[in-house]
Amino acid sequence: MPYSESAGRLKEMIIKAIEDHVITRTELDAIIAIATEDGHIDPQEQSLLNQLQEMIGNREVRIVS
Repeated sequence: MPYSESAGRLKEMIIKAIEDHVITRTELDAIIAIATEDGHIDPQEQSLLNQLQEMIGNREVRIVS
């Protein structure tokens, strides 16, 4: 199943956070906004969000101000 347009943008932002090992609150807010902009979170978006949340939980990605 191909990624939706919003899932593609979401993937780009999450990959950047993974590569940087940090994410700002502003970037995190933008990720949430992209995921919910069409009124629902599709399976691809949910998978990406779950991956990011796991990495934040494991401290592989840190939230910075």
